[in-house]
Amino acid sequence: MAGLSEGTDGVGANGADGPVRVDDPSYLVGVPDEFQRLWTPHRMVYIQQADPGHEGCPFCVAPSMSDEDALIVARGTHAYALLNLFPYNSGHLLVCPYRHIATYDEATPEEVAEIGSMTQTAMRVIREVSNNDGFNIGMNQGAVAGAGISAHLHQHIVPRWAQDANFFPIIARTKALPQLLGEVRASIANAWPR
Repeated sequence: MAGLSEGTDGVGANGADGPVRVDDPSYLVGVPDEFQRLWTPHRMVYIQQADPGHEGCPFCVAPSMSDEDALIVARGTHAYALLNLFPYNSGHLLVCPYRHIATYDEATPEEVAEIGSMTQTAMRVIREVSNNDGFNIGMNQGAVAGAGISAHLHQHIVPRWAQDANFFPIIARTKALPQLLGEVRASIANAWPR
């Protein structure tokens, strides 16, 4: 029968006797586990694109632009902080070394120190201007690890609020961001210690 497939032991995927039905999604759920799945096929454009190289790297180009145009909130000697152009939440910052390096182990001790220091400052400033409840902080090293721009090292600092999750991203494929990027950049840059 079309749309049906017999299980080898006569037990369906849902534990019922009989054939496994592939034409009915309720038969395909499998055994429940503690993991939730967040399907993000839109990220494939980042994962599959070729390395833009130093010339086309947005993190190499950004420092040559004005802070407002590049969304830079602070510049250091070895690294700088800028807003993510496609944020997970308002205030989602990236801390990048100026040097075009791909992984954390390639960073000099001075770059590591300044990335760490800027990350701490970013946390304090974001907490001050946004009153957030927590953070996600991390680096995705390489395309296989989910790095959107794998050729240039960058640390994510994502502010989180106790009530920041809602149905919009899942049902409407929409992320609710209450402030425009320029406003967020200005508030963080103005609060950044000089």
